[in-house]
Amino acid sequence: MTAAPSTTPGRAGTVPGQRAAGAGTPGSTHTAPADPLAAAHELVVALAARPAGSVSPSVYETARVVSDAPWLGGHAERLRYLLAGQRPDGAWGAPGGYALVPTVSAVEALLRSRRWPGPHPDEVARAATRGLAALRDRLLVADEPVPDTPGVDLILPELLDRIGVLLAAGDVEPGSPAALPLPRGMTRRRSQAVGALLVAGRPVPQKLWHAFEALAVPARAGVAVRPVHGAVGASPAATAAWLGDRADPQVDQAALGYLVRAAGAQDGPVPCTTPITVFERAWVLASLARAGAARDVPERLLTELAAAIGPTGAATSPGLPTDADTTSVALYALARLGRPVPPDSLREYDTGAHFCTWRGEDGSSVTTNAHVLEALGWHARHAGSPEHASAAQRVAGWLLDGQLPDGSWTDRWHASAYYATASVAVSLAGYAPDRARRAVDRAVDWVLASQRADGSWGRWGGTAEETAYALHVLLGTGRPAGPGVAAAVRRAVDFLDDDPDGTATDTPLWHDKDLYHPVLIVRAAVVAARQLVRAAGYPTR
Repeated sequence: MTAAPSTTPGRAGTVPGQRAAGAGTPGSTHTAPADPLAAAHELVVALAARPAGSVSPSVYETARVVSDAPWLGGHAERLRYLLAGQRPDGAWGAPGGYALVPTVSAVEALLRSRRWPGPHPDEVARAATRGLAALRDRLLVADEPVPDTPGVDLILPELLDRIGVLLAAGDVEPGSPAALPLPRGMTRRRSQAVGALLVAGRPVPQKLWHAFEALAVPARAGVAVRPVHGAVGASPAATAAWLGDRADPQVDQAALGYLVRAAGAQDGPVPCTTPITVFERAWVLASLARAGAARDVPERLLTELAAAIGPTGAATSPGLPTDADTTSVALYALARLGRPVPPDSLREYDTGAHFCTWRGEDGSSVTTNAHVLEALGWHARHAGSPEHASAAQRVAGWLLDGQLPDGSWTDRWHASAYYATASVAVSLAGYAPDRARRAVDRAVDWVLASQRADGSWGRWGGTAEETAYALHVLLGTGRPAGPGVAAAVRRAVDFLDDDPDGTATDTPLWHDKDLYHPVLIVRAAVVAARQLVRAAGYPTR
């Protein structure tokens, strides 16, 4: 049930190389109820119906499974997915630097596929040649910075080296160069540091397990990594690399079962991360609760979400490290739904100036801190904790300092500034309203100035997701409706009403090793926006 690939991301289809989440995903093929509260109820039902979560497949991850586990059932379907997702220009994935990781992964997988009998040999050869040309002639020499996606500085050096080996062995037409350069501005510093760690026999940090497949092949055997519930780093690619060629009776049955389930959920292709149970439930429930649309949430969902929060917080998936982002959103959702859990676990991530996503994070995240502000701010307001109040105001100041001159914010966990701006503006308006009044007004001005002619908002093209975030800024911050807001909202509602369930623009925008689309999380953002529209008194269909 694959959506036709589109040459450009936007309203007509998905980002090249990605398909919308397929049939069988709860809530993905219905027509959304006109009543946002009824739509919210459907989302809550869907959370319980598919505990592993609903997420789009990944070109990068699928290609890694093609390369490392050709013996896994569904191999032909995965190859077809890669072939169908190649753009007319030879690349895969989103525009600009976002195409690098999926394209390098797909090219390496297709080159390796030529070494054993398999389906579509002529198509595989042509696609590999076109992909190489896209890398050589455009992607690896572009001036655009490489996006800050997880593991990118491990993935690209390692896969480019593997492509070089395949080229030197004559896996493409004569005369092809036997090496490809690193993208401009990228070094091997981190990959060399990880290599030195492996040579010394020192433990690999847990956060690197998610990119286990990007470690040098000879070094994998010495890494003390074990699957958690069958998965290495909650990643099909990492798990396939850990299994290697062990397609025999001695294979780790739990890991094999994990891979089979991951591939079966998408009819062959696999996502970057699965399961996403805690992440999905936290974000969906928080979005709905923030807009006053969370009703009749089953007690079991709340109990399980609360149980996921340990002494150092919650993790997105088993096998991944706990992090401040997942922890704070879970804490906020539980508090808003009447099951508050003390936010003591967030102390683990307090740097003194802001909160890190995890200890040892390279860089920082404004959306993580926006979510921390909500979690701490709620508890400061309702539990009267001076400690939480002080930390919340410190985080608010850090967020205010990070606003860009145009009034927006950007972040490392999402490709769109609309997600970051909505996250920060709503949290500041809710828990630092006096300090943040001018900043929120500037965010509103930026949103109004960047609306598209069709009523949508979006980085590469209008999407339901980004339009929802823009509406959160306009209607979810409690600011008086200034000039132009009413007209902008009406145009946005018309855009959303043309696509009532939000699936026509399932553009992957979320950062993992590849861009991905968390189906129910995005749907919840749209439903919450519709509820805000209704609560503000605007007419809807």
